[in-house]
Amino acid sequence: MLLFDKVNKALERVKPMLEADGGSIELVSCDDETGKVLVKLKGSCHGCPMAELTLKQGVERIIKEEVKEVKVVEAVR
Repeated sequence: MLLFDKVNKALERVKPMLEADGGSIELVSCDDETGKVLVKLKGSCHGCPMAELTLKQGVERIIKEEVKEVKVVEAVR
């Protein structure tokens, strides 16, 4: 399974939590060599003061638990 597909599957676990607060997330890209994942926060998550905390302690933590190749998750604007 490709890294992109693995991360997308892990995001399915994250999305309901974000959607409960009116937000969403979209997978933009994955770098197989560096393990860097880029996501786009949408809805109420976009521009939220808690977005960085949600990204690092929620989204990134869950993705890294499920997909060992992932080293970092960052948001794009």
